[in-house]
Amino acid sequence: MCRFAHNTAGSINTQGRVVLPTNVVPRHYDVTLEPDFDKFTFEGTVIIDLDVAQDSSSISLNTNEIEIHTTTVHADGALVTSSPKISYDADTQTSTIDLDHQLKKGQRVQLKHTYTGQLNDNMAGFYRSKTKSGQFLAVSQFEATDARRALPCFDEPALKAEFTATLIADEKMTCLSNMDVASTTTIDSKITNGKRKAVKFNRSPKMSTYLLAFVVGELKSIATDKFRLPIKVWMTPDQKDTDGQFSLEVAAKTLAFYEKAFQAPYPLPKMDMVAIPDFAAGAMENWGLVTYRVVDLLFDQKTAGAATKERVAEVVQHELAHQWFGNLVTMDFWDGLWLNEGFATWMSWYSCNEFYPEWKVWETFVIDTLQGALGLDGLRSSHPIEVPVHRAEDINQIFDSISYSKGSAVLRMISKYIGEDVFIDGVRRYIKKHAWGNTQTGDLWAALSEASGKDVSTVMDIWTKKIGYPVVSVTENEKDGSITVKQNRFLRTGDVKPEEDETLYPVILGLRTKDGVDESLILREREQTFKVAGGLDFYKLNADHSALFRTSYSPERLVKLGEAAKKGLLTVEDRAGMIADAGALAASGYSKTSGILSLIESFNTEDQFVVWNEILSRISSVRNTWMFEDEAVRDGLKAFQRQLVSKKAHELGWEFSENEDHIMAQYKALMFGSAGLAGDEKVLKAAKDMFAKYASGDHDAIHPNIRASVLAMAVRDGGEKEWEAVRARAHEAPTADERNSCLRTLGRTQKPELIQRTLEIALSGEVKTQDIYMPIGGLGTTPEGIEKRYDWMRTNWSTLVEKLPPSMTMLSSVVAICVNGFTSEKQLKDVQEFFSDKDKKGYDRSLEQSQDSIRSKIGQLNRDKSDVEQFLKDKGYYGGAQGKL
Repeated sequence: MCRFAHNTAGSINTQGRVVLPTNVVPRHYDVTLEPDFDKFTFEGTVIIDLDVAQDSSSISLNTNEIEIHTTTVHADGALVTSSPKISYDADTQTSTIDLDHQLKKGQRVQLKHTYTGQLNDNMAGFYRSKTKSGQFLAVSQFEATDARRALPCFDEPALKAEFTATLIADEKMTCLSNMDVASTTTIDSKITNGKRKAVKFNRSPKMSTYLLAFVVGELKSIATDKFRLPIKVWMTPDQKDTDGQFSLEVAAKTLAFYEKAFQAPYPLPKMDMVAIPDFAAGAMENWGLVTYRVVDLLFDQKTAGAATKERVAEVVQHELAHQWFGNLVTMDFWDGLWLNEGFATWMSWYSCNEFYPEWKVWETFVIDTLQGALGLDGLRSSHPIEVPVHRAEDINQIFDSISYSKGSAVLRMISKYIGEDVFIDGVRRYIKKHAWGNTQTGDLWAALSEASGKDVSTVMDIWTKKIGYPVVSVTENEKDGSITVKQNRFLRTGDVKPEEDETLYPVILGLRTKDGVDESLILREREQTFKVAGGLDFYKLNADHSALFRTSYSPERLVKLGEAAKKGLLTVEDRAGMIADAGALAASGYSKTSGILSLIESFNTEDQFVVWNEILSRISSVRNTWMFEDEAVRDGLKAFQRQLVSKKAHELGWEFSENEDHIMAQYKALMFGSAGLAGDEKVLKAAKDMFAKYASGDHDAIHPNIRASVLAMAVRDGGEKEWEAVRARAHEAPTADERNSCLRTLGRTQKPELIQRTLEIALSGEVKTQDIYMPIGGLGTTPEGIEKRYDWMRTNWSTLVEKLPPSMTMLSSVVAICVNGFTSEKQLKDVQEFFSDKDKKGYDRSLEQSQDSIRSKIGQLNRDKSDVEQFLKDKGYYGGAQGKL
């Protein structure tokens, strides 16, 4: 197998990558690890079988925070050296073994290291996690480049090998790895001077180092026999068995569904899924041993809200899709990360729609995944889906909405273009051809082209290799019933430069008329004219919003589309997507902000959750942009929201039946929370009554669907008593879901002293490192919270860098949270000055994106400050008055 795929259709520039020499190729690792929970270290032994690909006198491999004690090298069974010179390059995290001996091409080499590693608390590598009762687990998180923290290895995705793992631990502890157990023996421990068990696992198939996984700790499990192989959900003893039942059932159905869809059997002998108390990401797809944040695997089906159930299903299905797409077939390097994450995201929506059609998840996709992609990709500092990455610290920054959301949106676009069944057939061909190997994007396009008979790569290459997407402006030609469409690069800042507008995207127009949808029309030039079947009376571009572009219509056409929506001519996706486009175009200067407010006002009779979700998202965006403006304007926008939602909230109510419809439950919760947080007195009174009972110990007084909203109202409008009650419940909550709601709510306070205490909690040790972003995130709802949060970040910068190393994604997230709320030139300048002398390695992309977001808000305010004020005055909302619809 070549290191990089031969197919050049998807090739990208590989120059500048910091990678290992290609003189040796790993074939098998035999690794033994023994954690020490007193010293927070672990003892390791690794024996690596290598093939010599080039005559060599040295071997280089990756290590990080590992102290190597002994090294021996054998070639074709004969000792080469037992005390070689080893040099270490901290910048590239590479150890080089100088052999003082020439290895010959074709020889088989065995390299053995004994070493000590750090059982760190950074949630990276082989690290420690702490349970509620104070017990420790040793767990692993190796993606992207942290396997090197657990063992010396060739830590690149294309350097696949087989693994035999052995874990040594106390008898009472559970030991898990990717494969099933081969044997359990009793041995003399290097750490305890006594006896411990050694659990050896069967040899794995060929896989990348980032998918290797280990878990050691006191755990319990539940199992199912509803799949042909064993599936278990593991948890710490303090968790309830029943909390893992839903995930277990979803996993069994999903593995069977994927086997059928891909026509390829799940290739490992078991599937373990483990809830980890400390976990930086949402979940990790380690082959055969998937690890999760507790909240993304376990929940109480009796007390959790509908959104929690949907989130858990999506996460489990996402990780299990990786067992084929990512694990069996793997990108050749990290610039192809989207092949893993974009597909797993698309597949999780696809399978969720199969299992739970009543959830209508493709409607949610338009306001969730698609808008996430378009939001980030509308920034100048975005990046292509296939982004060149050269160093380890660059990789973690691309685990973002481009790789996940834009990647999956591109796949949704092509699946609509060629048909879902054909798309899945292409995926089958791709998996069959490249199983156990590594690929580039062009390999997927080739398989889809073969299945569809269409030139997929020509249509799709630009979408993955170029940054951004277009806005398509529509001009109507009344004489012949045609439309002229023109594409230009879209930027949220509205200041596209000529050199940034050179890409011509193949835009699948998806023209909806009364005759149906024409998916065959593609805008390939800057400007083209197309006939509209049935004339201009009714049409809409981007049917169901399955393509990546914004559409700019004339104000007159927007009015007509609003009327069409009321007549039932537009789908839920059409209506939500149209509002999203109008909001984004107003923010970037294509239209006035008063225009999107007027459009939203015309949707006051809308009755679908997804559309209302997008409406409120756009109102929230405007309110966030006007966060630091005159109080009369801010109160006016709040009154506008209140007037829009209150009647609907009262009609729907906030009582939930035992078998409440999944979407209706979320709809009721959305309207209740939006009305109450906008000051609706009836909702506020109901929330106050519920919270009083909740704070007195009746924790069933608030239904889980509205718990976050009730807590937010109580903390925002209350004082120290309410804040302390929520803080106390965060520690006592029986589920991660409720705990997280409490932590996020603390930042809603408007009291200066409580804002300060919320910030202090974040770094006090009271909140797990994985959850630092929760309390500080809530502070983004007031000007005082935003400013104090930024001051806190500056004051505690050195602590944050130490606690959240740049190699992790969490520092990047904290920077974005603390900077994103700003809206003025002065605030932007302050940010630039603070970071001017900082080492921005590991978060530079996030920082630039945050600054671009501020620039977008500055531009909107400069253009439309008086426009919004006049709208509010004309409608009677200015100063918080009741207004009129």
